[in-house]
Amino acid sequence: MTKQKALLIIKPDGVARGLCGAILKRFEQVGLTIIGLKFGMADEKTVVAHYPETDVWFEKVGQRTLTNYAEKSLDTKGIFKTDNAVEIGKTVKKWLIDYFQESPVLCVVVEGYNVIEIVRKLSGNTIPLLATPGTIRGDFSHDTIDLANEQNRPLRNIIHASDTVEDGEKEVRLWFKPEELFSSVRTDEKIMFKK
Repeated sequence: MTKQKALLIIKPDGVARGLCGAILKRFEQVGLTIIGLKFGMADEKTVVAHYPETDVWFEKVGQRTLTNYAEKSLDTKGIFKTDNAVEIGKTVKKWLIDYFQESPVLCVVVEGYNVIEIVRKLSGNTIPLLATPGTIRGDFSHDTIDLANEQNRPLRNIIHASDTVEDGEKEVRLWFKPEELFSSVRTDEKIMFKK
């Protein structure tokens, strides 16, 4: 088995609330290695490229919103002026671009075995209200889709974490140059993995 990489981005709300140290600690404690860090303002070109520009992605995001609204008997036309999933997805992407550029973000590349499963588990459900206590989103946020949409913004959910190995590789290449990554072996790997 080979190690994999994942991109984590502590979003503007996580940075502004001073949660970077508490969040990074969780990933290091579980045995992942931080191999890259960047702190600063995200440029629009990178953020636009980070989120797919396909109708499939827009449909997925929009459908999630439509499903959430239907479960709560809310009308999407009141907020989005449409019930078309693709159009809703496009609006959400615009909100995400604005959100990522509000204030600084901390971009982190972590490496380890089964890294995607680990970062997703530690991050928790992307809807903070549904995130399990003990996860980053479960402990540090309780935002909801309907409240966010009512305020014409995306969910403030503290952190982005790559959700597939392929996305992790693509996102790491987008946000980091190869010379900005420093792979190393943790001294405790011998104990954790009996190497």
